[in-house]
Amino acid sequence: MEYHLLPAGSSPGSVRIANAAVEQIVAHTAAECYGVVGLGARGGRVGRMVARARPTLAVDVQQTPDGLAVRLDVVVEHGLNLAEVAATVRSHVAYEVKRLTGLDVAAVDVRIGDVRRSA
Repeated sequence: MEYHLLPAGSSPGSVRIANAAVEQIVAHTAAECYGVVGLGARGGRVGRMVARARPTLAVDVQQTPDGLAVRLDVVVEHGLNLAEVAATVRSHVAYEVKRLTGLDVAAVDVRIGDVRRSA
């Protein structure tokens, strides 16, 4: 899937952003958030973390009439407030996707699949 943007100003042409590019932005942003020790396998068994080489396996991005709907699975550090970590991830992901792509983000759903001690 590709997302189309209308360029700013009056110049002709278009910008296309591949779904994989948006998924990479989401995965890297979430992985950098405080309290996230890894990304979980989407739809996989609880506790299974995604290898660092394939972080987008934990991310799903869909186009909706209101903007992008993002779902991601994370593994959170033990001892932290899960609701606060999820809120931080939602906020940062929505901000970075909008900042880097110009696409509107309708929703960011965060699924905490496991809690672990950081290494």
